[in-house]
Formats: sequence, structure tokens, C-alpha cells
Amino acid sequence: MPYSIDLIADIIKAKRIGSTNYSIEWLLTDSRSLCFPEETLFFALVTTRNSGAAYIENLYNRGVRNFVVSSREEVLNRIANEHAFPKANFLVVASPLYALQKLAEKHREQFDIPVVGITGSNGKTIVKEWIHHIVSPGKVVVRSPRSYNSQIGVPLSVWQLEERSEVAIFE
Repeated sequence: MPYSIDLIADIIKAKRIGSTNYSIEWLLTDSRSLCFPEETLFFALVTTRNSGAAYIENLYNRGVRNFVVSSREEVLNRIANEHAFPKANFLVVASPLYALQKLAEKHREQFDIPVVGITGSNGKTIVKEWIHHIVSPGKVVVRSPRSYNSQIGVPLSVWQLEERSEVAIFE
């Protein structure tokens, strides 16, 4: 279910730098997992040890043209030279993590289907797989890949919802 870069900028309340129109189908937070660069939106997450902004140039060289970046000064300094990234869009927000979560929230609102949320300290992944095994013969099920049970993983899991989805199972 593609989203225009304009719609995404509106949903996450971003200041947009760049004006090229793109259709986004894939969200990326880990530069090592890139598959479809022309349809990807990279969230340059900021942690205490690292910043996703450090990977923008590499991803740009690999074909990614859409980025959600922090409004922190050091991040903006990396993208200040517009000629370094022609045809790229930078969606500037206070928190790329919050923007990822907000985009997933709006995406979830498009679907009126049952959602099973699995919580706890042990056994979440195996329970998710058991439920999937039981439900999937009769329904189109979307589930968290692997153990996506974090502030980043849950939004990435929710993003997998599509028009044919009938049940969602997230941990």
C-alpha cells in the first residue's frame, strides 16, 4: 500500500527539504537491510551511541532518495549541501523514532481487522508462531517478522498490513 512522500510528510508533521515526488512502500531503519531503494523511506534514528544520519550518504549512493532525519544541528549539517543529494527528500522532525511510530499508527487506522498483541517477558515469539500456525490456513495473517517486539520493531511490523490482511499478530 504505497504512500506518497507528501502524505507521509503531512502525517509526521515534517519540514520537507526537497521536492521530488516518490511513492513509498518500504520503511528502513537498518541500512544493512535495504532491498528496494527507490521505494524506501529511511528513518535516521538517533541513539546514545550512533545516529542513522551517518548512513545517509551510503544509502543515497545505493539508490535511496527519501530520509526522515532529526532536527538536531549535527544531522542538518550533514545534509546542508543540497547539491550533494540531488532529487532527495529529507523530512525533518524532532524525533525520527516518534515519526516512525506516528506513521505506523496512521497506517493501522486504515484497517478494520482483529489484532492480537502478545506481551510478556518470555515466550512471545513461539506463542506468536503457534497462533499464526493455527489461524493462517483460513485467514490472511500478518505477523511480526522474527522477534520485532520493540519501539522500532512494532511499527515496522504494523507497516506490513495490506489490503488483503484479515488478522494481525504482533509481539
